[in-house]
Formats: sequence, C-alpha cells, structure tokens
Amino acid sequence: MPKFDAAGVVVCVTTDVASGDVLMVAHMNAEALQKTIATGEAWYYSRSRAALWRKGETSGHTQHVIEMRIDCDQDAIWIKVEQVAGACHTGRRSCFYRAVPLGQKGGAVTLEFRDERVFDPKTVYGKE
Repeated sequence: MPKFDAAGVVVCVTTDVASGDVLMVAHMNAEALQKTIATGEAWYYSRSRAALWRKGETSGHTQHVIEMRIDCDQDAIWIKVEQVAGACHTGRRSCFYRAVPLGQKGGAVTLEFRDERVFDPKTVYGKE
C-alpha cells in the first residue's frame, strides 16, 4: 500500500506510453488508486473539489493505463497511459507545454510555449 500523505493522497505522474512525455501530475486517494487498478482507466482525486474523477469523463479524453509503478519510498505513483486526444484542460497534449529558458542571469523570465492545442477547450468544456 502506498504511503498517503496527511490529506490522504499520493502524487501520480502520468506519462504517454508511446513517447514517454509527461502528460500531467495529479493526486490519487485510496479509492482513485483502487478504481484505477480495477478498471485500467485513470482515476484521480481533485483536492480543490474534494472529489473523485475519471480522466475523460467530461472531455472523452480518457487514459488507458498500460503500466503502473510506485517509487522506492512508496509515496509517488507513475502511470504510463494511452492518451485519447489531449491530457490538458487548456487543449494541449500535455500540461507541461511551457518551457523555462535556462541560463538567464537575473531579470524576468519569459516562458516559451512548446505545444499547440490539439482540441478547443471551449468546445469540450464550455470554457477556456
């Protein structure tokens, strides 16, 4: 059994099984973990909404879990998934679409956009 934190959740890193790209980072509670194992679909726990959710239940952009691993301290989970369409609510394939330029010495940092949208979030969710 993983070591859930004081709030009853564990961090889950989700990557694309084909490319290895990090798609998202979310949290799982015991119920989300159990449902993910039982169904082979990714389930998470929203701390802000205090609710269980299945990835894709609103958007249809589901995650079929191919492999699940737990780290050496048993306080983080890594799942490799087949992602249908984009994983990010902004319409991009990954939630990690902004790159931080390295080597700058002081001053403001301007993030660099790396991924284009693969779907229109307004159409899918009714908002951006």
